Amino acid sequence: MAKIAPSILSADFANLERDIHNIEEMGADWVHVDVMDGIFVPNISIGIPVVKALRPVTDLPLDVHLMIDRPIRYVEEFVKAGADWLTIHVEADQPQNTLAALDKIRELGCKAAISLKPRTPAEAAIPYLEKCDMILVMTVEPGFGGQKFMADMMPKIRKLREMLDHVNSSCIIEVDGGVDANTHAVCKENGAEVLVAGSAYFKAADRAAFVKTIQG
Repeated sequence: MAKIAPSILSADFANLERDIHNIEEMGADWVHVDVMDGIFVPNISIGIPVVKALRPVTDLPLDVHLMIDRPIRYVEEFVKAGADWLTIHVEADQPQNTLAALDKIRELGCKAAISLKPRTPAEAAIPYLEKCDMILVMTVEPGFGGQKFMADMMPKIRKLREMLDHVNSSCIIEVDGGVDANTHAVCKENGAEVLVAGSAYFKAADRAAFVKTIQG
């Protein structure tokens, strides 16, 4: 069964506690937290203080996705703020800093992950595979919610799964971008185990049914 991580990027920011409790009540697995800095991506969202404020609100894992420049500068603070999973982008820094950031995340007891933008090939993940607990494949361009799902990312997911099966079989694959009641199936068929859903979750007429559909 797949896990679903509703993204609070599509939540009501004036009522985040209410919406996170709703995520719990609907039976979802994780809470996905998109952090944007206006540099790595052309948008600004939330940061360390909000993650820290959310931590006591829920027992669900906080799946924190850093879409920020040079994330090594902040990974320790995000872990201490309460992230359970912390994802950094391979495109956001030099390889040596990305490797060091992954080491730091794991040393602090957090699950470490990397993410790949749509135009970044699967092979870009090779130097990091053994240090990752999860690989996040973006199926939209990062930075904004509500974009159309990129089905042409499916071969990348398959390729990553093949590579991981050789060097780090316990590492899981997450997909973020345009996941809904129609696109979830092809993601799972190609190897995704965690699916992020933002606007599709919060706009669903029956959120509990939507969660079950994605998980199923």
